[in-house]
Order: sequence, then C-alpha cells, then structure tokens
Amino acid sequence: MLLGHAVPNGAGLAHSPTAVTSLRAAASSREETPHDEKYCLDLVRSRDYEGFLCSLLLPAAARRSSLALRAFNVKDSVSQKTAGLMRMQFWKNAVEDIFRDGPPAQPVATELWRAVKKHGLTKRWLMRIIAEREKDMEDKAYRSLQELESYSENTQSSLLYLLLECLGVRDIQADHAASHVGKAQGIVTCLRATPYHSRRRKVYLPMDICMLHGASQEDFIRGSGEQRVRDVVYDVASQAHVHLQHARSFGKNVPATATPAFLYTVALEDYLQRVRKVHFDAFHPSLQKRNPLLSVMEDYVLMSCGSFRTPASSCEGLISKDWRRDLNVAKEPLS
Repeated sequence: MLLGHAVPNGAGLAHSPTAVTSLRAAASSREETPHDEKYCLDLVRSRDYEGFLCSLLLPAAARRSSLALRAFNVKDSVSQKTAGLMRMQFWKNAVEDIFRDGPPAQPVATELWRAVKKHGLTKRWLMRIIAEREKDMEDKAYRSLQELESYSENTQSSLLYLLLECLGVRDIQADHAASHVGKAQGIVTCLRATPYHSRRRKVYLPMDICMLHGASQEDFIRGSGEQRVRDVVYDVASQAHVHLQHARSFGKNVPATATPAFLYTVALEDYLQRVRKVHFDAFHPSLQKRNPLLSVMEDYVLMSCGSFRTPASSCEGLISKDWRRDLNVAKEPLS
C-alpha cells in the first residue's frame, strides 16, 4: 500500500536486489561519509517534508539520527510483490549487519548504523517496521479499523519509540504517549491519502467502517461527497482524535525532554480540524492544498535555528548550505 511516501528504488526500505551481493562485500570496513548524510537529508526533504521540518526542530544531538530514521521509514512503491519482498529481505539482513557493526555500503544503512551506535537504538523497533511493511505487500484494504491501528502501531509508533531513544528518553509514560500518537498518525495518513489513492482506483479505508455505513469502494473512487462517505471519514477521523486525546492524558508524566518527538501532533491536529470544518469531506479542495501550517513551521525553524549559519557539525552545514531552498520545496498541492 502507499500509505507512506513513494520513493525511487534504492531509497528507504528498498534497494535493488541485484546490488545486495556487492554491497555486502563492501560492508566490513564501511565508514560514514558526508554523502550519506546528504542523501538522507535530501530523501526526507523530498518525500516526508513535514517530518523533515520536525527533524530540524529537534535538539542538535538527535537531528541527524532523526533524519536517518525518517529516511529508513520512507516507503517505497513497487509494481511486483516479489521485488518488494526481496527489498524487505535486504533490510532484514541490513539491520542484522548493522547490529553486528558491519552495515552494507548503502547511505541510509550507514546513517542508521551511526544512529544505532550513538544512541543504542533498539533492534526490535526497526525489525518491527520491516515486518509490518512486508505484510503490507498484499496491497489490500484494511479489514477493520483495528487492523489499521495495528499497522500504525508497528510502523509509526515504532518510529516514535526510536526517536525517543535518540532524545535519550526511555520512559514508559512517554512510550504510552508515543503509541497513541503513532496510531493517530497512521490513521490520519490513511485519510489524507484517500483522494490520491481514489484517483488510482484504490481504497484502503477500513472495510468494517465502510460496510457499517453502506459506502462502496466505487463511492470513494468517484470522490463522492455523499453522507455515507462522510460518515466513514467521520468515524475514522474520530478514532485518530481519540488517540491524540489519550496521548495528551500522559502529558504531565512525560519527561520534558520527550516533547520534541511529538512535534508531528501539530500537523495531525491541524488536519483533523480542517476536515471537520468541511464536514468530513475528504475530497474537499481545501484539503488538497499545501498545508498552511508548513509556512508557520518554516518560519519557526528559521527563527529557532540560526545557529545552522555557523554549523557545529557537517550535517548542520549540509542543511544550512541550501537553507532557503530547503524551506521552499513541496509548494505544490498535496496529493
């Protein structure tokens, strides 16, 4: 499914299977390079712009590792299941090699290796993301809202657990909050992508909710604004809202150092407010435009991160070199 961001072959959770042998042969003495940093930065900037901005707003010690994790989490689009499964196997092997201190000579893998060494990241969360993406190769609608939540927990929540570790936070209350935020993010991503998928005659919204309201796949493919379609969107959006409320309930007990990991909730709440204003019409033109919140985030990044002009690390230098360009990409409407 394309619930994540489609990327070119060889990026994120993907790699040309024919290159695996040569990569593994070069792995034993692999060292990080500026090219690897820039590769991850450019990939996240082009495929996960909101995540890119959130990464820039993290403390400097976690910023580069966050970009590596988000690059790893960028989702690929494949036309054949076999090719996709081979890519997942590559990443299973790559993570095993990373934790044996011998990453394959691939930019995302090398940056991930650096992050693992620096922060002592948990292998389980990385493997869980891969395993869930592997199951997702079936390219079918979710049978239930619970199945969508499970997918979101295993992918988006796992990423948040890793971001917390990058921030030096290992706290059960923060993990509980991350679990709910990740589920909300997966649900909102599914909703936001509905018009994009519908234009390609794909519908991934939970089948149990669609059946409950008598909404057919054809209703979504036609971009219908009928009440039964809005009712489906309402139920799915409401569940995302419930998860954000649950996440907020842990607020007083979550360490302050964990707060930056949850910056993405601003974008989630913004979307839920906007879809509510258009009476849960997921196809409303206003929802297809560039999120105005991005401009606010960009301004805040510029005000908050002036230190990038005199970088203390090579990664900060890479960001500052094309700073204005970094903050003026993705101007086209969301799809």
